[in-house]
Amino acid sequence: MPSTLTLNNRTGDLSMKQRILFGPFRSRRLGVSLGVDIIPHKTCTFNCVYCECGSTTNLTLERREYVSLKKITEKLEYYLKKNPSLDHITFSGSGEPTLNSKIDQIIGYIRENFPPYQVAVLTNASLLKEKEVRDSLKRAQVVIPSLNAVSPDIFERINRPHPDITSQQVISGLIKFRREYQGKILLEVFIVPGLNDGERELALLRKAIEKIGPDQVQLGTLYRWGTEDWVEEADLEEMERMAAYLKGRVI
Repeated sequence: MPSTLTLNNRTGDLSMKQRILFGPFRSRRLGVSLGVDIIPHKTCTFNCVYCECGSTTNLTLERREYVSLKKITEKLEYYLKKNPSLDHITFSGSGEPTLNSKIDQIIGYIRENFPPYQVAVLTNASLLKEKEVRDSLKRAQVVIPSLNAVSPDIFERINRPHPDITSQQVISGLIKFRREYQGKILLEVFIVPGLNDGERELALLRKAIEKIGPDQVQLGTLYRWGTEDWVEEADLEEMERMAAYLKGRVI
């Protein structure tokens, strides 16, 4: 399979394009957070049906310096030298941050030059199978990976991954990362009603979570518009029931 596939699906809000820093915003799990987007708009390893940023237009596994290290550190220095009141600096945005091959150096720059700030990384965990990627996240204090399904059919229907990514690779990468990483892992499970909320899939998720051993499991659902119109918000009572079963909490 080619490492990059160009898609022509619906794209997200234009206001999200071409920015590096966004916020600060108040996060349900990270407090006051400054967002850092180090990937071009909708460049990702997945094309998730629930993504609030719209469809992936560049489905790829290619790691490179998509946005230059110099440009990112200049933006960070300009903003952070003002000593803003922040709980976290969070790598997230409209694509998969671990695709940027300089993410380790960017995290290192923050840790070395602005040590009061905690660094968090949101990732779909698709590249944690690679040791280089796992190593690149070791200096972050918090990593929030996602695992939405275990069975191949449900995994593919929710995440619509690059053809060379499987659910077992994601799980294996998460297990290895947990063994190597000393920081906090908050594992997110995004519930899509009708797909991963059934008894069979939840049982598979529970078994995988036990093998991974995250510090916390967080269940999320759709709060805004997703990429696909048919994706709906899960019932809160059902979410609480599933969270109890997975030994996690609803966010």
